[in-house]
Amino acid sequence: MSAPATLLDKLWADHEVLRRDDGTSLLWVDRHLVHEGSHHAFAKLSARGLPVAQPDLTFAVVDHYAPTRNRDRLDDPQIARMIHTLQDNARAHGLRLFDLHDPNQGIVHVIGPEQGLTLPGLLINCGDSHTSTHGAFGALAFGIGATEVAHVLATQTIWQKKPAAMRIRVEGALCEGVTAKDIALNWIARLGADGARGHAVEYAGSAIRGLSMEGRMTLCNLSIEGGARFGMVAPDDTTFAYVKDRPFAPKGADRDAALEAWSMLVSDPEAEFDREVMIEAGEIAPTVTWGTSPEQALPVDATVPDPARLPSEKAETARAALDYMGLQPGRPIAGTPVDQVFIGSCTNGRIEDLRAAAAVLAGRRARVPGMVSPGSMLVKKQAEEEGLDRVFTAAGLDWVGAGCSMCVGMNGDLVASGQRCASSTNRNFRGRQGRGARTHLMSPAMVAAAAVTGEITDVRALLAGRAA
Repeated sequence: MSAPATLLDKLWADHEVLRRDDGTSLLWVDRHLVHEGSHHAFAKLSARGLPVAQPDLTFAVVDHYAPTRNRDRLDDPQIARMIHTLQDNARAHGLRLFDLHDPNQGIVHVIGPEQGLTLPGLLINCGDSHTSTHGAFGALAFGIGATEVAHVLATQTIWQKKPAAMRIRVEGALCEGVTAKDIALNWIARLGADGARGHAVEYAGSAIRGLSMEGRMTLCNLSIEGGARFGMVAPDDTTFAYVKDRPFAPKGADRDAALEAWSMLVSDPEAEFDREVMIEAGEIAPTVTWGTSPEQALPVDATVPDPARLPSEKAETARAALDYMGLQPGRPIAGTPVDQVFIGSCTNGRIEDLRAAAAVLAGRRARVPGMVSPGSMLVKKQAEEEGLDRVFTAAGLDWVGAGCSMCVGMNGDLVASGQRCASSTNRNFRGRQGRGARTHLMSPAMVAAAAVTGEITDVRALLAGRAA
């Protein structure tokens, strides 16, 4: 009898080619996703005269530098150069490219699942930390550096040391206005930005099972911000229904065989985890960040912390964050004025996110300017078919094209220095959305509430009588 195994154990064993004496494993990679930032790795291949080992398993995406407006005219020479370099590399190696004008273009971590490239049981790599998003399907998915990207391109394998197994259970029902984004910010605030360092996090519990695939992707996406190597959710009927009929997903008899295999991708009842954390779903409130790290977050009805009351190792960091953010200790975070809003990113740019924001904005006007960038052109099309775009524009927000956009600002969408932005993105580091930008992370519905009131606001007050 084999010992009880975690989901991590099963996936790792399925992909391990060999193991060195130091415990590092050589793993087979099922899907390799590349974007504009992968040019260093392609240059390494070119310097050695190497081809891409498995071009049918490598997919290229224009997303980080993708303009959200005026795509027919690439005025910025740096943006044009980055996009053209990816186009050239994809053409040279025969890769499927989701190019700027492809109707299926979008953020890599949105279109992977959308296209059925992301499937249970796969190992997925990309030169982007938020590759953990794909773990929502019961996959091994993690970001890698430029040298590792080159290794995968050349060999379709990667050297990796197995992380410890951690399980975060969220039990019970979520309250109104509370989303997967709030679950993630809640546990990161509780455990810290290093709280899951060295671990792979498996999310479990009734609240997780109740999440849609969009919600599970948001949760796994943000695992990185809590220090985890990656996040995972065991696949179930919700997963299988989402994957069905996706372009690259198995069909017919292949699907039947796949479902049988996928159903085994669960942690055994007696499997032991290196660390377990339990959270009551009913204790989670809509959450917002106040500082310059995702761990510096608090319920929207709480007050900005006083560094003098924090542990000494966190006090100095808190003081610096409050100074940068222009906030005063002891004051309610709700009511903090914002200058603009942003809805989008690989964290919260899916159709469910746009519906939640539109439910708040419908029939209301935004008091501050803002931008809504869907996670893919297919999401954009679906939102327009549902009339969500008209809700956003009627509220006074800009409805733009798909891409990473203001999350990282590589395409020119930026927050001006000193301006405060309510954002549905994943990182609030100094300068993340632009030099001197002040970013408050929150759910799309919370961003919509901030747009309506012009300040950080508890979305629950605006949801009364409305269905998200």
